[in-house]
Amino acid sequence: MDCPTEEALIRKKLTAMRAVTAMEFNLMQRVLTVAHKPEALTTVLEAVRSLGFTPELASADAQPEKVPEPERKPWWPLALAGVVAICAEVASWLGQPSWLVAALALLAVFGSGLTTYRKGWIAVRNGNLNINALMSIAVTGALLLGQWPEAAMVMVLFTIAELIEAKSLDRARNAIQGLMRLAPETATVRQADGSWAEVEASSVTLGAVVRVKPGERIGLDGEITSGRSTINQAPITGESLPIEKAEGDAVFAGTVNESGSFEYRVTAAANNTTLARIIHAVEEAQGSKAPTQRFVDQFARIYTPIVFVVALAVAIVPPLMFSGNWFDWIYKALVLLVIACPCALVISTPVSIVSGLAAAARRGILVKGGTYLEQGRKLKWLALDKTGTITHGKPVQTEFELRVTDIDVAHVRSLAASLSGRSDHPVSMAIARAADNDDITRYLVEEFEAIPGRGVRGVVDGKNYSLGNHRLVEELGRCSAELEERLDALERQGKTVVMLIDDIRVLALFALADTVKDSSREAISELHKLGVRTAMLTGDNPHTAQAIAKQVGIDQADGNQLPEDKLRAIERLSANSVMVGMVGDGINDAPALARADIGFAMGAMGTDTAIETADVALMDDDLRKIPTFIRLSKATHSILVQNITLALGIKAVFLVLTLAGLGTMWMAVFADVGASLLVVGNGLRMLRK
Repeated sequence: MDCPTEEALIRKKLTAMRAVTAMEFNLMQRVLTVAHKPEALTTVLEAVRSLGFTPELASADAQPEKVPEPERKPWWPLALAGVVAICAEVASWLGQPSWLVAALALLAVFGSGLTTYRKGWIAVRNGNLNINALMSIAVTGALLLGQWPEAAMVMVLFTIAELIEAKSLDRARNAIQGLMRLAPETATVRQADGSWAEVEASSVTLGAVVRVKPGERIGLDGEITSGRSTINQAPITGESLPIEKAEGDAVFAGTVNESGSFEYRVTAAANNTTLARIIHAVEEAQGSKAPTQRFVDQFARIYTPIVFVVALAVAIVPPLMFSGNWFDWIYKALVLLVIACPCALVISTPVSIVSGLAAAARRGILVKGGTYLEQGRKLKWLALDKTGTITHGKPVQTEFELRVTDIDVAHVRSLAASLSGRSDHPVSMAIARAADNDDITRYLVEEFEAIPGRGVRGVVDGKNYSLGNHRLVEELGRCSAELEERLDALERQGKTVVMLIDDIRVLALFALADTVKDSSREAISELHKLGVRTAMLTGDNPHTAQAIAKQVGIDQADGNQLPEDKLRAIERLSANSVMVGMVGDGINDAPALARADIGFAMGAMGTDTAIETADVALMDDDLRKIPTFIRLSKATHSILVQNITLALGIKAVFLVLTLAGLGTMWMAVFADVGASLLVVGNGLRMLRK
């Protein structure tokens, strides 16, 4: 099953069954998912077999590459049929006896077209006018009209065309299959006795230690336990330069160890690596139809019956109403049947979309569906989180100021380090790092609580302490005119300020600064060139937001943004019915990401939540991938339009030629097949570098 014609046949058969509740086709992977009542399994399989297919059940954990390829028939019967068809043409041209021409033609037709006839009969029996049914009717009609050589050549050419089209589709299919071959099948694993053995990657358990030599491809996700190296992560992230890795750093299946040798501890099974999740997400994206594809499918459902009725009218009306020649008009009707099937039109969209998805995946951009790939070109606003998106996300502590005189500096820093050490927020982590560098002691924190968009609180030695931002201090009523002035001065420098607070006062303030990535400046500039306006939504204070926005050229910036504030900001941007995107980490920005037309997750490599929740996951933290995604979207749309125009244009031209008496059956086959090959080849252009 790899053709829209076959999908339509199966869909019609299974839709009529009450036990079947839903179907999902993935033609590129030859997978059909059927939701049905448990007792109906055998009936469903028999129904598929009755259509001439051989269903093979896949287990729940089956790897996509295990889906069997269909058996290829030997080439020599088709080649022999082609020679015989040519002989029939030559015999007719030389004026040989008609019985000899007929015999050669019939031999060529049945030598190359038995499969077409069998499929055509199944289609007619099930009330489906697909290309096999139409071709069978057309060739049989030509034989009955005595057009022996032409009938033979049409069947041979059609069979050859089907073979070429299958090969072309295989190339599009292999664009995704190539991802699956990135991870090696074996890994060198340390055994219980300390020796090393090469075992299948699929059998390696969590926690096992794997050794990687220079030049080897890494088989599983893990964390380096000893050694260091330079790793090419381009297959996963699209990064052009290798990354230095040392003890404690994460490594990913499918990436290439370029220089040193190292050992790593496995952190994900073979079927749950980052690469495996990417493949799964791309396959799911193939199964979901883009808007253009849905339109084309609906159009094709009414197109073929209409053309069949037109062909019937062409065969009957002129001879009956206008004394036309029956032979000529029936022949024209048969030619119309040959070009009636919309194969080129229907196959043009999935090939283009899959090629676009594969091209994006190669660049480290994981698109969760053709819908988002199509919509990307329409983006008018892009909202961005600041920390870790525009900036490096690793702020450093630049200032510490004690605000009271009756408490020791070391004690205050210990309190701050104890609270910040319990949080994974980048600001908290910076305070904790600075304390660790100065060997500051940490206390036991009880009743710890994170306050979204504000900070953290906890109990140390029976006393309540909070570590939070300007907003939290104001809400707790601890602000003063002098403190406001100091905060304003620091915030105007683009610094983030957090304060340690007890039950009655502000004990100390910590100023932190985050540096802007060079890639962010380039990305914002490219987005503006593409006509996309930008907005920054950050939990930091407005002064910091404005300072960072000015550095990178962002159009507007809003500070003190809680998750619900970011959601409202996205709603405001969407008010004018423009397409809005949101860039965040896939977790804290979840409401805004969900509300945006397209949600982008930054640095999704190895992050389950980001890959699963975002519409588009950028496999590293490089914002420049968003302009790349938009350009890919524009290119995909352009190719879709070209393909639809080509497919319909060729049909229209040939329809006029046929009615004018200039079209022949073998020309119709060339037109139909030529259109299919043109749209497939055009779609595959997306895979170029």
